[in-house]
Amino acid sequence: MKDFRYLPGVATLRFNEEACVGCGQCLQVCPQRVFARGPNRRAVIVDLDGCMECGACALNCPAQAISVNPGVGCASYVIQRWLKGKDAVIECC
Repeated sequence: MKDFRYLPGVATLRFNEEACVGCGQCLQVCPQRVFARGPNRRAVIVDLDGCMECGACALNCPAQAISVNPGVGCASYVIQRWLKGKDAVIECC
């Protein structure tokens, strides 16, 4: 899934760098390496289009600096197909 891409610029991920406390939880839980540590030790988004909207970053952010709408759009469909198999019947959009 490292090379996962859906549509450029449609990820619902939002990040408030000012609210970030630099704990690094988002870096640890993101399966796509969307975040990196910036020069001020706070997180920065380095690959927004790599976000698969799983929601792990937002759930683990103690400062609530991250928001995402997990499971929206057809990106969710693609992810569910990977997890449930190509023959699974899944509602989309």
